[in-house]
Order: sequence, then C-alpha cells, then structure tokens
Amino acid sequence: MSLGLLGKKIGMTRIFDKEAGSSIPVTVIDVSGNTILQVKTPETDGYTAVQVGFDDQKEFRVNKPDLARFKKAGSAPKRRVLEFRFENGAEVPSEHPGLALFEAGQYVDVIGNTIGRGFQGAVKRHGFGGLKMTHGHMMHRRTGAIAAGSTPGRVWKNQKMPGHMGTTKSTVQNLKVIAVREEDGVILVSGSVPGAKGAYLTIRAAKKK
Repeated sequence: MSLGLLGKKIGMTRIFDKEAGSSIPVTVIDVSGNTILQVKTPETDGYTAVQVGFDDQKEFRVNKPDLARFKKAGSAPKRRVLEFRFENGAEVPSEHPGLALFEAGQYVDVIGNTIGRGFQGAVKRHGFGGLKMTHGHMMHRRTGAIAAGSTPGRVWKNQKMPGHMGTTKSTVQNLKVIAVREEDGVILVSGSVPGAKGAYLTIRAAKKK
C-alpha cells in the first residue's frame, strides 16, 4: 500500500466540459488538513507504516492517552486516524504532501461506509424479484422458502434474508480525478462514492487500472 488521503464527503455537483459538450457528475471531497502523526518502522513497531490524522476536534473530546499522542506529534486532536502500510525498506514521507499526492486525470479508489438503511426486506436488501402478484394476500415481497424441510433441518449459513442493510465498508474503484483545487482544499472525483454527506472517506491510488 502507498500513502493516501483522508477526506470528508461534501456532496455532488457537475463539471461542464465545453469541448466535449457534456457534463460530468462529480463528488466533492474535502481533504484539507491531512497530518502525519507517527511513522512506524520495523525496528520499533515490527512493520513500516504511516499514521495519518484528519479533521480537528476539541481537546476535551479526546481521552488523555490519545491527547498525549497528538501533542507528541505536534498536532491538534483529530477525529479520524488511519494507518497506511508500506513494504519494509520503502521510503516513507515525514510530512504529508496533501493535495499534491494526486493530480487531475489520475485514477483512484475511494473507500467508505455505505448509507445506513435500517432493517429491510429481501427485495430491497438483495434485489429479490418477489413472488407472483396472483399468489395471494401479503405474499408479493416475501422471500419464499428459505431451507429444506427435513435435511439439514436448519437454515443454511449466509442465506439471503431480511435484515440490517447499509453501514458496511465499500470500495469504489477506478474513479477519475476530475480536478484538484488546492485553494479550496478539495478534490473532485467522477461519479458517486459511498456514504452520506459528511461521511469520512479514504482515497488511494487505484490498484486496478
């Protein structure tokens, strides 16, 4: 893994391409204030990694051990802290390059938690087609049979059924960086990314191009 950016989803808008005569839907992500809190080495920690913090918060909201860790790094307390691991022996930066890490035209992967949907049925949660409309009362959106009657006499593990939907980790791959606006501290990527407005995201260089 290489160094990436932590960010917060601002929302979606569109960019107009006058030459192509088209509009490009983009997600605006605030990535200002990425700070390296700690550099881990094989000698001290057993592996090579960089710990990055994002989004300042008030000191009274942080416990004392974490507050001491932030002060040791010379940084304000952060809401979001994440490690980016490197291969042992790789060159590790001591300061985060920020927006300079990516450039327009580059492809990235964006990682975040999907929007919570609460408890949902199988049709919405898994895309089931439902039963026939002529089958009878209150059967249209039901799951149907879920297990064998005699053998094994139980519901199979990982059976698709109604349940909690959303708030799961999701990665959207190969999103194109449309623009990098240093003056605003934001990066614009094509298409949509996981999470609601204000959700925390991780942006890294695309693994599959």
